[in-house]
Amino acid sequence: MMREKKLVANTVTSLLFQVCTIICGFILPRMILGAFGSSVNGMVNSISQFLGVIGFLELGVGSVIQSSLYKPLADKDDESISKIVVSGQKFFSRLATILLVYVCILMVTYPFFAKQEMGFLYTSSMILILSISSFAQYYFGIVNSILLTADQKGYVSYITQIITLILNTVFCVILINYGGSLHLVKLTTSLIYVIRPLYLSYYVKKNYHINKKIKYTGEPIKQKWNGVAQHISSVILDGTDNIVLTIFAGLKAVSIYSVYNIVVAGVKQLLLSMTNGIQSLIGELIAKKEYDELNNIFGWVEWTIHTGTVFVFGVTALLIVPFVQIYTYGITDANYIQPLFAALIVLANAGHCLRLPYNIVILAGGHYKQTQKCYIIAAVLNVIISVVAVNKLGLIGVTMGTVVAMCYQTMWMAIYDSKNIIYWPLKNFLKQVVVDIVTVALMSSFMFLTPIKTFFTLSSISYISWVVLAIKVSIVSIIFICITNLICYKKYMIKLFGTISAIFKKLSNAK
Repeated sequence: MMREKKLVANTVTSLLFQVCTIICGFILPRMILGAFGSSVNGMVNSISQFLGVIGFLELGVGSVIQSSLYKPLADKDDESISKIVVSGQKFFSRLATILLVYVCILMVTYPFFAKQEMGFLYTSSMILILSISSFAQYYFGIVNSILLTADQKGYVSYITQIITLILNTVFCVILINYGGSLHLVKLTTSLIYVIRPLYLSYYVKKNYHINKKIKYTGEPIKQKWNGVAQHISSVILDGTDNIVLTIFAGLKAVSIYSVYNIVVAGVKQLLLSMTNGIQSLIGELIAKKEYDELNNIFGWVEWTIHTGTVFVFGVTALLIVPFVQIYTYGITDANYIQPLFAALIVLANAGHCLRLPYNIVILAGGHYKQTQKCYIIAAVLNVIISVVAVNKLGLIGVTMGTVVAMCYQTMWMAIYDSKNIIYWPLKNFLKQVVVDIVTVALMSSFMFLTPIKTFFTLSSISYISWVVLAIKVSIVSIIFICITNLICYKKYMIKLFGTISAIFKKLSNAK
């Protein structure tokens, strides 16, 4: 019962956080675009991505710390928990120091190699401002956040993030409307986001018996360096596109990419937020060797994530270009209408979600060393294809690299899990992929290859028109998803309907 309550709390707060992130993520970039232009917007996104490169040096230690905490938390072993937390904090404190050096180097070099039009001082000071919250995260907050997530108390972190996110949006909107400079706006953001790690540090100190002075011999974090390949692959898959575009295509291309990425990244995180409590739950089941329960849960998780991905990203693929057309209306310094690029970036992010159930099992099971090859190959594929294709294909070229890498990784992980961890039959995965493809084909064929396709177009350049279109597309998508899954996954559909019915009953009784 306690597991279910924690899972619900984590899922709900994570979902609320992602909804707030999406809403706030649409508000501020549009205001920055309107007030400062595409080049400045591209510069901010580019710098943020370059600062994210320091994440390479995390070397996957964060994920390994989380996996290492499952057993001592389940056993309530405060001594082992303290050793892991102290060791982890030492590592991230060193990383914070490296970040300071990296920021200094970036401040000197970035203005010269980035294709940007702003002055040296303008760009360098922006790098310094944007780095403040990153430093605080590494120095004060990241280990505490990992501890809470491993203990299925991620909701504490999510609530803190929701509050600071809303505060930041309110203050930044006020500053932009009153003519504040971009430097002042971003400095406000950085200072508000410092609240997050400081509060988590206070919460952990108050609620856990962590001995910060504990002594230990040997490394308490098992497989500490075995998450390197997974982590570097993740950083590359998430960050390569912006960096390649900055060097080879210029900041306006980065701005176009960032506008589409606001949509797909928001949708992706919204979907991922519904699974944030699952890894710690699966980690606990593996630690306690409750394999029957593990397989039951995994079957449901795999189907739910695949079905949710088909719906969410299927609808996104059909609605993203009309949305960007409205979102960037009046912005004429760059061409934001890019249909083929839109389709590819949606596919790339859908691939990230489809691999999620298999990646969760690998991380929860601590199979870092055994799976390094997969992550390395995916990263190399992404970089090579992106760099080779960007000069001729631009935005489309960099996205192709991510699509290929995600397809490879999803298939490899599914095969590995079926043979080494949960022994989930590979035919279940293949069946699920076929159902996904058929469902998407039916949805798109009905809406765009029939005489009624004009019914699924914008009636005017307005958000109201877009909402009407979104409702039409969503209804048709739900109908086709229900039909295909009632035929192929009747058991799961009945379970889903039962869950929805139970929620409505609770809500009606509460009234």
